[in-house]
Amino acid sequence: MLACSMAIAFLGSTAVRTIQEMLLAAAAAAAVLSLHALLFMWFFNRNGSSGFSSSSTAEEVTRGVDASGLTAIVTGASSGIGTETARVLALRGVHVIMGVRNMASGREVKDAMVREIPAAKVDVMELDLSSLASVRKFASDFNSSGRPLNLLINNAGIMATPFMLSKDNIELQFATNHLGHFLLTNLLLDTMKKTARESDIEGRIVNVSSEFHRYPYPEGIRFDNINDQSGYKRFLAYGQSKLANVLHANELTRRFKVSSFL
Repeated sequence: MLACSMAIAFLGSTAVRTIQEMLLAAAAAAAVLSLHALLFMWFFNRNGSSGFSSSSTAEEVTRGVDASGLTAIVTGASSGIGTETARVLALRGVHVIMGVRNMASGREVKDAMVREIPAAKVDVMELDLSSLASVRKFASDFNSSGRPLNLLINNAGIMATPFMLSKDNIELQFATNHLGHFLLTNLLLDTMKKTARESDIEGRIVNVSSEFHRYPYPEGIRFDNINDQSGYKRFLAYGQSKLANVLHANELTRRFKVSSFL
């Protein structure tokens, strides 16, 4: 503002009035934008029929919930949303299995959780969603452990990476964000059904998607050109993988809507 005032001082009175009018107009426009921003924030932060909003925290949503006796797998639990999901589930008494690619990072997160929540039941298992072999090993190890499974939270993912192929020679974002979770879900379904029958508690499968699911390639999912490097657009490829997450969840819902298992 000091530099602006000094510049105006050397101009004629007409120019000063013109610039003052421009500044007033800009200030009015800024006020309108601020009002719009406040209305936007109010609209998206207002409580819905559930009593919560998009700004509600996991702790707020689960306050008063006793989930003791439930077991959950959370993929990508060593950072971000996955860590917070695992932490709050553990806080509410859930036995949490952290599926992580980096075991050292996973153990650090687990140790931090246990320090905060001494009674937390948390295990760490290696899981690389970009490798179908790793997914199969994780599922085999979990199923053979005899543990129940009530919740499967497919959270792990990568975003907008340069074109790369997975260990199975599939475009990396599609392989990691969708195919790995698709296979994992199928391999764990029998255990989830068995748990639901024996506990009489419906299971839940959660696919963490993104608003980017609205912005895939123009043709949607490029099933015949997944590995097309020449036409690869990293954000559209991300949107494609997130659309696949949504379609997967919708199909699971359709198949199990008449079932008491899920």
